[in-house]
Amino acid sequence: MAPPDPHAERLDPATTVLLTVECQRGVVGPDSALPELAAAARASGALVNIARLVAGAHDAGVQVVHAIAERRPDGRGASRNARLFRAAERLPVQQLTGTRAVRVADPIPVGDADLVVRRLHGLSPLAGTGVDALLRNLGCRTLVVTGVSANVAVPNTVFDAVNLGYTAVVPADAIAGVPADYTAAMVSHTLALVATVTTADAVLRGWRSAPRSG
Repeated sequence: MAPPDPHAERLDPATTVLLTVECQRGVVGPDSALPELAAAARASGALVNIARLVAGAHDAGVQVVHAIAERRPDGRGASRNARLFRAAERLPVQQLTGTRAVRVADPIPVGDADLVVRRLHGLSPLAGTGVDALLRNLGCRTLVVTGVSANVAVPNTVFDAVNLGYTAVVPADAIAGVPADYTAAMVSHTLALVATVTTADAVLRGWRSAPRSG
């Protein structure tokens, strides 16, 4: 895995947004449609580290955005142009709008100022969802990407963020995928080329040491 980048400790809370990707009960929770991925998120410590980062962001005044993937019961608007989408339609747990499956998973806290954004299509929280406009309205310049999976949604999010002009930061111990060793390979050989790779502790240290506005 690529060594942590010390620049992550100088993140400015005023221009940084923490994004959690698909950290929902139906994906990483006890009633997951993808139990192997949920187990990896727990066993690796990624889920706990995401919760620590969200709590630290709340303390530091950093905006948190939770990106949820869901579908309508009638499937309207859902993507079907890839094998992954068609397979998801057959899973025993569905990410249906309004159900427990699409609630942010424990132990991740959700603050009153957090934004919860939901998408019905695609692979990324940023592409075609309106989240880019939200981030720009929030004054975001740096996007800290956490969540699942390192196989698809996390790298897709990082690439989209970079293409849109944001600086992407990835705490490598706050993402998970399957198999577990694939996550390390993805970080070292792909994400490290386009994002600042760091750790949850380094991000939290930076936020704690940053001067508070006001």
